[in-house]
Amino acid sequence: MPASKISLDNAKKDKLFYFVGNVVVYRESDGRCLILKRDEREKVHPGRYAVPGGKLEWANLPVENPTRINGDVLDFENAIEELLKRETKEEAGIEIGGELHYINSVAFVRPDETPVILVKFSAKYKSGDVVLEKGSFTDYKWVNADEVKQYDCIDGICDEVAETIKLFSKK
Repeated sequence: MPASKISLDNAKKDKLFYFVGNVVVYRESDGRCLILKRDEREKVHPGRYAVPGGKLEWANLPVENPTRINGDVLDFENAIEELLKRETKEEAGIEIGGELHYINSVAFVRPDETPVILVKFSAKYKSGDVVLEKGSFTDYKWVNADEVKQYDCIDGICDEVAETIKLFSKK
């Protein structure tokens, strides 16, 4: 019988992680990627430049409306894609389109001791003007692989921007 709710009752405590997805947004018209400056009040990496992204939350998995029932398992297809589209729109006011391209992943422990799995992707800018989410970000830049190095970015962002530009400029 499929689950009727989401619960941690049967979960193993040492197997719980936040799941976070990030996306490097590539603008084809000028070959640049979007970086966002995190607010100084953020718990993790305050005041540093990052890319759009966010946590997958239980509300994103409505058990009454899975995309597929796979035996006794409720499937939610494209959960990461939808997460990144939604977070990019919320955080930067723009839309991404096309397919996601996997960059890499990292597991880390936040300063508040919360374990996190972060999976990073790249995608093409589709439309919209950048409008930053109030209280979360204070600035943004569209940068190329050299310009990104001038900003105080979270470790790895510079390489991910360079990799994204290389990927999309080939196509």
